[in-house]
Amino acid sequence: MEENLVDPTADDFERNQELALRPKSLSEFVGQRRVAGQLDLLLKAAKSRKLPADHVLLAGPPGLGKTTLAMIIAEEMSAPIRISSGPAIQHAGDLASILSSLSQGEILFLDEIHRMSRPAQELLYLAMEDFRVDVIVGKGAGATAIPLDLPHFTLVGATTRAGLLPSPLRDRFGFTAQLDFYENSELDKIVARSAQMMEIDIDQDAICEIGSRSRGTPRVANRLLRRVRDYAQVHSKSKVGTAQAKAALEMYEVDPLGLDRLDRGVLDALVKRFNGGPVGISTLAMAIGEEAETIESLAEPFLVRMGFISRTPRGRIATPAGYTHLGLTPPPDLANNSLNSPGNPGNPGNPGNPGNPGNPGNMNGLFDSPASDA
Repeated sequence: MEENLVDPTADDFERNQELALRPKSLSEFVGQRRVAGQLDLLLKAAKSRKLPADHVLLAGPPGLGKTTLAMIIAEEMSAPIRISSGPAIQHAGDLASILSSLSQGEILFLDEIHRMSRPAQELLYLAMEDFRVDVIVGKGAGATAIPLDLPHFTLVGATTRAGLLPSPLRDRFGFTAQLDFYENSELDKIVARSAQMMEIDIDQDAICEIGSRSRGTPRVANRLLRRVRDYAQVHSKSKVGTAQAKAALEMYEVDPLGLDRLDRGVLDALVKRFNGGPVGISTLAMAIGEEAETIESLAEPFLVRMGFISRTPRGRIATPAGYTHLGLTPPPDLANNSLNSPGNPGNPGNPGNPGNPGNPGNMNGLFDSPASDA
């Protein structure tokens, strides 16, 4: 399978590689100043009271440091950490066995907590609030609930989809941190630190080149650094310079703004094959030979964040910035596309107006409705 260098997710092999690069304390942690400052206050207050810290929810896109922050919390609290994930806990009994084996003050880290089964989430409500679980013994009319007291622990949950957490679970976290994408200057510091730990001799311009193509994500920055190191090693370069960094990233088709082959394929198809849109995601996926889910999860979020494409009720459209990035001149009427496109309910003279009672044969609405293709 082709490696996607700008994919913010990681497999088990890459997570093991990241272990050596992770900072051990908040003072070493680069970026997320607001979250780091709030966490520092929370942990210092808990330590001064000699009590476990409040439960913490870390939310944000993958690759921004949620697992790293969980390990830092354990390190700062001088407490052991137990690591599990939501998909691995599909039964309430699985969670009960983990909770009952925790020690006083231990940190329980649940990655992708929103993917836990509903019975397990409901069991977690009581455990987080009252530090006890009810173990059901027997079946049917003879079933008995036996309360089991738990030691005071700190739950650290990580999620990329905070909106999928039920409100009762979300409200039981004492502190919720929303992680943001990193600035280029912060990514430069992360690349420099990682290069030092990996014993890579690299100049500052090459560091900035890697940081600027990392899509605001430390995991992507470290992955690009490893590929640049490999390129310099194969070409017998003792020091990584700007020329080697650019050549390596061009070989892996990561452009100066961080777009890869898939991103440019989506943008190119949208602009050149569909005249800038609007076009539905499934049609766009077929045009470039990819799955719609791949485009939605990998390419589209970054293209929207960069302002190269826009999502509308009719489908995806290219923005002037998207045309400019491809070296093309945007059409003069592009700015009015979203206002005068078919199906705009604010245009009373538009034949595609879904509120127009005199339009019984609206085929555009049939094939391009938000529920079907957009």
